[in-house]
Amino acid sequence: MLTAKGVIVGGTHRIEVSREQAMAYRVAVHGFDRSWSDPDVLAMGVQDTPSGSARQALAARGSSPVGLERVWSFRGAPHLHRPAELPALAAALWPLDDADATARISTALIKEGAQLGVRAFQVTAEALRAVVTGPMGKGEVSTAVSTAVPKSLTFWCAPCGARHISGLLFQQAGIFAGVAVGAEAGRTVLSPVGERFPVPTAAAETSAVIRAYLRFLGPATPADVAKYLGTRPAVVKAVWPDDVTEVGVDGRKAWLPTSAVEALLSAKSAGLVRLLPPGDPFLQARDRELVVPVKSREKEIWRAIGGPGALLVGSEILGTWRARAAGRRLDLTVTPFGPLPVGLTPQLDAEAAVVASARGAADVRLRLSK
Repeated sequence: MLTAKGVIVGGTHRIEVSREQAMAYRVAVHGFDRSWSDPDVLAMGVQDTPSGSARQALAARGSSPVGLERVWSFRGAPHLHRPAELPALAAALWPLDDADATARISTALIKEGAQLGVRAFQVTAEALRAVVTGPMGKGEVSTAVSTAVPKSLTFWCAPCGARHISGLLFQQAGIFAGVAVGAEAGRTVLSPVGERFPVPTAAAETSAVIRAYLRFLGPATPADVAKYLGTRPAVVKAVWPDDVTEVGVDGRKAWLPTSAVEALLSAKSAGLVRLLPPGDPFLQARDRELVVPVKSREKEIWRAIGGPGALLVGSEILGTWRARAAGRRLDLTVTPFGPLPVGLTPQLDAEAAVVASARGAADVRLRLSK
């Protein structure tokens, strides 16, 4: 077994590291040192929920969303991606089989329709692609697609007096249909991506998506990856990559790409301060108990609605933050979980300015809440 110092013991290839070592590795691989103009984390995409948060996530890494495409990808959530990578990503996210497809879209609203499995994705993606030939409002597109798919994939909406396609299926089909997601006058607008590609017919290189998760949010387990993809662990295990190494994180069995082992063992906590927006790629880890070991704090960060941003100091989440526009000024309030290390004020001021710039504010006022 390898120790954290990389010594082989007993002829196995399991590595033992501490939680602190794992978190130092994640901070390093996410590019928070701002040494990359084109962050590697874009291999996973950057979630943009709430709208505008992706710009802040990239700013925390010293980058901007120039040249990126906003699409519904992982779990049907809007993400920024490199346009050239969309065809391969669509193939990697395509359901592996009917059971996988059903797991991703099974809700009480379309319980029967979910049993269509892969066909549910196929007909929805094809209908969506056929409808969206230019900029169109989301509601208009949904109405058209709802009439083009099997009735079992729609549900009756009493307030509207009409049948609607399941939103969970509709949005997950977005990347397969080659649809970009934008905003105009307060409404969601869908349009074809710049370089449109055919609807996938079979999954391909799904292990590449798993490998990307393990690289940026590992060491991790099949269950962690399954939660991220919105499917079941058995699906992930069926396409688990071979080029990974088993890692024990404080005794918890997990895995990391073998190519990243050296980086894990050499990672050290840096003295940086970053204000991460809600939905930041760093916060997408499904092993939340590792990221924030105190349960009550975990609940503060990952709220279902209206979650705050997170204060990252070194390799630890030490608080939350919220911002409110006051004219052209941004009022930003940081709420620490406890006493902060001495001397952080200049770095907090600098990071507040980064957030303000990403949000288009001319000035920022920082306040530390007790």
